[in-house]
Amino acid sequence: MKRSRRVKILATLGPASSSEEMIGQLHEAGADVFRINMSHASHDLMRDLVKRVRAVEARMGHPIGILADLQGPKLRVGKFAEGKVTLEVGQTFTLDDRDEPGDETRVFLPHPEILEAVQPGHRLLIDDGRLQLAATASDGNSITCKVVSGTVISDRKGVSLPDTTLGVGALTDKDRADLDAVLQEDVDWVALSFIQRPEDLAEVRKIARGSVALLSKIEKPQAVERIDEIIELSDAVMVARGDLGVEMPLESVPGIQKQITRKARRAGKPVVVATQMLESMIAAPVPTRAEVSDVATAVFEGADAVMLSAESAAGDYPVEAVSTMSSIASRIERDPTYSGIIHAQRAEPEATGADAISAAARQIAETLQLSAVVCYTASGTTGQRASRERPNVPIIALSPVVETARRLSLAWGLHCVVTDSEPADLDDMVDRACRIAFAEKFAKPGDRIIITAGVPLGTPGATNMLRIAYIGSDGLSGI
Repeated sequence: MKRSRRVKILATLGPASSSEEMIGQLHEAGADVFRINMSHASHDLMRDLVKRVRAVEARMGHPIGILADLQGPKLRVGKFAEGKVTLEVGQTFTLDDRDEPGDETRVFLPHPEILEAVQPGHRLLIDDGRLQLAATASDGNSITCKVVSGTVISDRKGVSLPDTTLGVGALTDKDRADLDAVLQEDVDWVALSFIQRPEDLAEVRKIARGSVALLSKIEKPQAVERIDEIIELSDAVMVARGDLGVEMPLESVPGIQKQITRKARRAGKPVVVATQMLESMIAAPVPTRAEVSDVATAVFEGADAVMLSAESAAGDYPVEAVSTMSSIASRIERDPTYSGIIHAQRAEPEATGADAISAAARQIAETLQLSAVVCYTASGTTGQRASRERPNVPIIALSPVVETARRLSLAWGLHCVVTDSEPADLDDMVDRACRIAFAEKFAKPGDRIIITAGVPLGTPGATNMLRIAYIGSDGLSGI
C-alpha cells in the first residue's frame, strides 16, 4: 500500500479497535504500526491481536509492524480506611511500610525500593502531580513529608519520583512474564516503560537475544539526563510526554521533545512522539486546532512516527483519528517550508561506508530528480541509514527478511517490500529494483532510480554500492 506521506502512524489497539475488520480499516486509514498495551492486554488477548494484525497483513500484502508496550513499574500508595483523606498544605504526612489502612497522617507504601532510595529534599508526586510532597526525613522504613500543594489523596494513587533514582531495574515480574509471552509471537518491537538509565536495557537484551527490536520510552528526568547513552543502546526511542510532563515542569517538555528528536535523528534511530496528540478525538469527530498544530510540530521536526493512544484504542472515532492524523501529516509534508526545515536539521554523515553511500544516494537523487531511492537491506541497517538522510524522494526498502521489513515500518519514509530471496547477481538486483519501483507505482517507464546495496549481496551492514538505472518500457531496467 503506497502512502503519500513519510512520517509513520503508530495506533494503539483496544476495546474500540480489537476486531480484524477494525484493524483493517485503521491500516487503510493510515496506521503503519500497531501498539498492544500490556498494561491492559492479557496474554490471550495479545495473541489474538497479533493473529488479527497478521491476517490483515496477509490480506493487504504489505508488512505491518507490531509493538508490545510493557507496563513497567507501577508505583502506588496503599488504601485508606475511608477511601480518601483531605490534607492541608504545610502539614506532615508519612509514607511507611505498615500494611494498614491509611488516615490523615500516614499511608502504606508497598515499595521498599522507594523507602530506601528517597532522601530529604526529594519530591514525591501523587496522582499525576495533583498532590505534591517534599521529603523531610527518611529512615528506610518510612518517609516523612511536608505537603507542598494539593489536598486530596485516595486509594491506590500513583507515585512519581522526579528526584529519585531507584536501585531496581525497569522490568517487573509482570513485565518478565509479559515479555516471555510476547517473544513467542510475531511481535517486532518491545517498548520499555519508565527506564532511568542505559543499564535498564541490558536485561531485556539478554532475554530477547535479538528476536525483537527495543524502543525506550523517555518519561523520567533520569532518562533525559542520560539520553545520549540510552539512544545509543536502543533501537528506537519514544518521547512519552504524559509521564514526562508529570515528573518535569510542563513548560520544559516541548524543548525536551525537540532535543530528543534531533538526537535520535542524528543517531539514525527512529523516534516516536506520543501522548495526547489528538486527545479530544476520543469523544469528538474532529480535533482541536491546538492538537493539529501539535501533530504538525512533530512532523516538521522530522519525527519518524506519531502515536495515537486512547484515540484509537478506546475512543468513539478510531478510524477518523487515524485518518485525521494522516491528513495532517500529508499536508504538512507538502508545505513549502517543510523541506527546508527538514534539511536544516540534517546531521552530517558518520565516517562509515554505509553513511557515505546513503548520503551520496540522497544527494544524487535530489540533484538528478530521480523517482526513488531503492535500498536492499537484510538486517535493516541500510534502510535506517537511508531514512536518516530524509531525502525528498521516496525510499523503497527491499528485504528478503519479513521481520526486517516489519521493523522498518516504523522508520521515516521507508516503503517496505518483502522480496522472495536475495538477488542472484547485480543484474538481477537492478532488474528487481526497477520492477518493484514500477509495480509499487513509484516510477514509470523512462524514469530513473538510484539503488544502494552491499556487495557481496546479503552481507549485513556492508552498504558499499550505488547504481543509477532507467525503468524500461516493460517496467524492467533499461540502460
